[in-house]
Amino acid sequence: MLIKILVGGLLLFMVFNLFKAMMIMLKDDPDSPPMSKFIGRRVLTSAIIVGLMLLAVATGLIVPNPTPH
Repeated sequence: MLIKILVGGLLLFMVFNLFKAMMIMLKDDPDSPPMSKFIGRRVLTSAIIVGLMLLAVATGLIVPNPTPH
């Protein structure tokens, strides 16, 4: 259950960074932080999610569906 909560929180953080980058892109303010900072955070978060999912499957915390239909 903890893995599911952690992945859900990371997904929310990823979406938050996506919208934060969108707001910076739409706003034409030279004093705002660079958009690449938030896009980089989003990419790093998705890499952490994939690594966490692989680790959870490898250790048996998450059991994949044995029948794909």
